[in-house]
Amino acid sequence: MFNSTHPTPPIAQAKYLLAALLFVAVSCGGNPGVTLRVMAASSLTEAFKEIGQAFEAATPGVEVALDFGGSQRLRSQLELGAKAGVFASADHLQIDPLMKEDLISGLPQNFASNTLVVISMTDGPVTDIPGLALPGVRLVLAQSNVPAGGYSRQLLKLLAQDKALGLGSQFETDVLSNLVSEEPNVRNVAQKVVLGEVDAGIVYQTDAAAAQAEGDITVFALPPELNVSARYPIVVLESAADKELAQAFVEFVLSEEGQSILGKHGFGSP
Repeated sequence: MFNSTHPTPPIAQAKYLLAALLFVAVSCGGNPGVTLRVMAASSLTEAFKEIGQAFEAATPGVEVALDFGGSQRLRSQLELGAKAGVFASADHLQIDPLMKEDLISGLPQNFASNTLVVISMTDGPVTDIPGLALPGVRLVLAQSNVPAGGYSRQLLKLLAQDKALGLGSQFETDVLSNLVSEEPNVRNVAQKVVLGEVDAGIVYQTDAAAAQAEGDITVFALPPELNVSARYPIVVLESAADKELAQAFVEFVLSEEGQSILGKHGFGSP
């Protein structure tokens, strides 16, 4: 009796198997891509969101997951075992401990700079820099262990010591006596002034620009020769799942396109 059922040739079986695997891959959405986690200082929020989008566009299949916060908080998370590919800090003080603990791959590179400004409530009691020392003024600064907080206190010392300004050696003490709140990051400082919870604060010029878009505040520039220049370093981390990808992101930040985006958001050259 004739049997119409014949064994499938091995080559045909392989073709069928390959077709089935391709069907499953398409049905499940294919390769979900790669995620690069980037931890960055809160003052970099707008700039790094745009840089992240530009990097994704230039690197198909890669998603940049951004985690913003005070540089000291992010550094602490890394010391406690948090995993990420890149860390962009607002100062080198947060980088040094990570280097000592061998949590960094390679050396840090400066990628941006920033300066400080005073912001105040429009129609509030602070109408100039000396006004920070007026009795009863409600002042907010970032915590002293936060880069912006450390820079702010350096600035007050420089202002008090400058004889040309004539603010007097007591200026620093009088201003700090008006301190009613210390915040974990510079964005919180700006937000408290915008909401009218305090009269004035000291923030980066980049945060002042973002704050002006949210509320009615006045920005006071500081004498360039007395201002503190904040240097922002960026590093690839030992915990990076893909160090080559992390390094590519660092190089993008340092590239002409990355620097252009940073400049658009008010950051200076490194």
